[in-house]
Amino acid sequence: MIDSGVTREEVPPGYKRTDVGVIPDDWGVMMLPEACWFQEGPGLRQWQFKTSGMKVINVTNLENSVLNLDHTDRHIALSEFNRLYQHFAIDTGDMVMASSGNSYGKTAIVREQDLPLMMNTSVIRVKPTGETVYGFLWAFLNSSLFKNQIDLMITGGAQPNFGPYHLKRVLLPFPSLPEQRAIATALSDVDRLIGALDALIEKKRAIKQAAMQQLLTGKTRLPGFEGKWSEKSLGELASITMGQSPPSKYYNLHGDGLPLIQGNADLIERHTIARVWTTWAAKHCNAGDLLLTVRAPVGSVGIATQDSCLGRGVCGLKPLGDTAFLFQALINSEAQWRILEQGSTFTSANSKQIEQFRLICPEDEGEQHAIAAVLSDMDAEIAALERRREKAEQIKQGMMQQLLTGRIRLVEPPEAGTVA
Repeated sequence: MIDSGVTREEVPPGYKRTDVGVIPDDWGVMMLPEACWFQEGPGLRQWQFKTSGMKVINVTNLENSVLNLDHTDRHIALSEFNRLYQHFAIDTGDMVMASSGNSYGKTAIVREQDLPLMMNTSVIRVKPTGETVYGFLWAFLNSSLFKNQIDLMITGGAQPNFGPYHLKRVLLPFPSLPEQRAIATALSDVDRLIGALDALIEKKRAIKQAAMQQLLTGKTRLPGFEGKWSEKSLGELASITMGQSPPSKYYNLHGDGLPLIQGNADLIERHTIARVWTTWAAKHCNAGDLLLTVRAPVGSVGIATQDSCLGRGVCGLKPLGDTAFLFQALINSEAQWRILEQGSTFTSANSKQIEQFRLICPEDEGEQHAIAAVLSDMDAEIAALERRREKAEQIKQGMMQQLLTGRIRLVEPPEAGTVA
């Protein structure tokens, strides 16, 4: 492995400055259409969609480099597909990319189990051609080298988007086949590590979910506890403060006053974030208080990271018993609120509905604490795995930048005067 130590200010021996940046002398520069074939989906209209037939994907189906087809019912009639749209059918191994919306540039690889499918507008599929290595092209499409070029070509507007017109103007650095394969292999190894961490995180979450269903219902008891469980209202378990939004004239974005917590958008990973502040607060909570959203969605749970103003979309909870137990019990009860919402019982909850919400819990606060400790330890283990996954993703991004520009070589460069 060779590290060139390239900086913006210098072009060291063995390197050259090109329209795509400083790259090794033995690399070329290609226009994207020379390295791959791409096709944008057709502009299907809402009236064309049916409940059965050929399934149609759009940008919302691209998740974590794969397609999520669990929550889509978009289809077009098979007769219409066969007559007009067969050439938009997706193949196994196609790379598909979102070309519109806030997640533009998001990518996924189509698996055999995903088919049959076709794509709608705002999705572009890509296939490598000629001497382009599949994994090398995949790495480039997911790199800042690609996205930065797209960003320079598209203008803001309400919704950023790009298409074949822009892709035809994208440049990519192009090493030899052996070096492309080496780069693809190295990045694939990191992808496998990230995939393994994703699978482990998903497994740990499933284990925690199962543990919650057993421990928070009394179906499974921890050793040493045999006391009685009882059903109580949320009003019996916590002091509840319903939120009240201040007049907008008191809002600001520069940190004056208290953070305003208005709803689910202000909860990230079950902790509050500061987006908007207010200098006037009729209702507030303290750091460490529990929060519950009371309108669309109802029942999402979080913890206040600092003293905050409670807007009308949330209520604050000061537990009268074990805080960690109530936090876990409310997480386990989120599905009950969703069922009530889906049944059109309500899309927002008032103070009476919040106070009367029922939970079961052990009367022994020691058992509450023990249950919470077990579940909190599981949360800590999952959080540690998520940090490892984030670190692996950062390492991958750094590797991509270095490998796709030749700053780090995985193949010995040819000696001067020889053919690559």
